[in-house]
Amino acid sequence: MRPALLSLFLVALLAGCSSPRASFYRLSADPSLAATAARTNSRQVIVGPVTVPDLVDRPQIVTRNTNNEVALNEYARWGEPLNSSIASAIAGDLTLLLASDRVAPATRAIADPQAWRVRVDIQQFESVPGDAVAIDARWSVRRFADDNALSGRSLVREPVNGGGWDALVAAHSRALGSVSRDIADAIARGASP
Repeated sequence: MRPALLSLFLVALLAGCSSPRASFYRLSADPSLAATAARTNSRQVIVGPVTVPDLVDRPQIVTRNTNNEVALNEYARWGEPLNSSIASAIAGDLTLLLASDRVAPATRAIADPQAWRVRVDIQQFESVPGDAVAIDARWSVRRFADDNALSGRSLVREPVNGGGWDALVAAHSRALGSVSRDIADAIARGASP
């Protein structure tokens, strides 16, 4: 009887010592975005490069606890490098906004001399669980072979609707949708004669 109790105790002890499983997240296009007739585009659009601050350029989702404290969550991670996920989300948004199937992240695009190139430099990518996310993005749009660029800055604060990591990541996707609207407007201005 003692060996059976000892075995049962060891199994329970080992089960209690197991680590939580990591969850992996990715940003996505904002499905609420829609094209307008003024924004349709026939040229290829290539999104990238995208840069992110060193603080958030890591697999773990980084959150702000106080003005001076951040936390890295070992069990809530990005499913791909953050700059790649941002490029894919913006490309998806621009596909919807421009009503074009000729939009792709730079990593999956074939260069076209007539293409629009979109560069995005994320200055701030802040996450406060249960509260809001904030994105400060400087971006430029130029034709592939042209040195003249249309540039802008998008400052977006988006509330987090609910608790948990899904709600936080969804808020970031919506915030990037706002950045994408500004970029789509610039492309529409640049395409106008």
